[in-house]
Amino acid sequence: MAGHVQDRWFKTEPGADGKPRRVRTDRYGTGLRYRARYVGPDGAEKGKSFPDGQKRLANKWLSAIETDMTRGQYTDPKSMQITFRQYAEKWLDSKTSSPMTRKELGRRLRLHVYPVLGSRPIGAFRPEHIRDLVSALEAKPGVGPSYARNIFADVQSVLSAAVDDTLLSRNPCSARTVRRPKPAPRLVVPWMPDQVFAVRAALSERYKSMVDVGSGCGPRQGEIFGLAEDAIDFEGRTLHIVRQIKHVEGHPVFALPKGGKTREAPLPDHVAGSLQAHMGSFEPVEITLPWETPEGPKVTFRLIYTAEQGGMVWRSNFNGKEWKPALAAAGLISAADDDGRYESAREHGMHALRHFYASALLSEGESIKVVSEYMGHSDPALTLRVYAHLMLDSRDRARRAIDAVFQRIFGEDHGPRTAQPPTDGL
Repeated sequence: MAGHVQDRWFKTEPGADGKPRRVRTDRYGTGLRYRARYVGPDGAEKGKSFPDGQKRLANKWLSAIETDMTRGQYTDPKSMQITFRQYAEKWLDSKTSSPMTRKELGRRLRLHVYPVLGSRPIGAFRPEHIRDLVSALEAKPGVGPSYARNIFADVQSVLSAAVDDTLLSRNPCSARTVRRPKPAPRLVVPWMPDQVFAVRAALSERYKSMVDVGSGCGPRQGEIFGLAEDAIDFEGRTLHIVRQIKHVEGHPVFALPKGGKTREAPLPDHVAGSLQAHMGSFEPVEITLPWETPEGPKVTFRLIYTAEQGGMVWRSNFNGKEWKPALAAAGLISAADDDGRYESAREHGMHALRHFYASALLSEGESIKVVSEYMGHSDPALTLRVYAHLMLDSRDRARRAIDAVFQRIFGEDHGPRTAQPPTDGL
């Protein structure tokens, strides 16, 4: 037996003759009589109370607890007293990720998960409840497949922690009948070089160099906006991507790059020259912003790219007043309507420069692992999923390799030759 059943109405004490005898306690006749008690896997005593006449039921409950422990299916009884929302918020407070990441994660749970699952006891979760959540996400306007996958991953992480805390025996998100939201199949179509140059030509002189950095080193838009003087190593021909400008609840902040990881990218001579020319025409400006959150400590960096008024480049202003007009001038989107508004240009955002960068490296035979490192992806598998269709065909690489060998043997001016029969006497 995993524990024992205590009778709280009676106790045993020595009688006048020294023999043990049962006597009534002060609680006799009041409250629940039996208390089934055991020590859980965490070393803490746990239990459940039963009324008079149900001692057999208390023993049966203890026996079930022992069986669950033996099978590895034990869950803490208090799991039925804690709701998903209560547990998730406690879990959020204990996470070691950045405050900005915790805020975004909490926002997704608050908007999309709590209305569906928030009031359910954590110990009552079954695969059917996760299937209901997936269906609700797929039917919700404004929640795309990729965003739904992020939300699903959030819920899976919360419930994995609940399993570790013995509040659940297994994670229902991992059940075979639960279908993870799938991202919409969409192949990246990178810009051609003439499209990159056309957009660059249409931008004002202050921002042309952004295109060279984006297409030549692969940083994200926020990382370009947050590029500072200290991150450029002209002598070592390296670009250090160590920060970005992000907007947290509408407030701009400096932060580490996406995923909290800094990285380095080779600095091509063309991009280095472009940066030097830009810095000669537009001197870097000291910009002070909070770090990580609007309440974070103030930090100052000399930014390479600034607005005409001398402040930081605001994403909304840049995209609407600089980037979209350049896209229209390059023929990538339609001209503005009569009200001066441009069509949506999601596939032609500054992220298109990263796609161009990746495609250029892969077309020259660079490995997925290296491309992943330069772009700051968390896993080369992610890079492979996005860009596999842009990789050189292995047959093309084989042809190039053999042609290179033949050129070294026969010389560049000699093409393939037909073998000649030996002459007489040889």
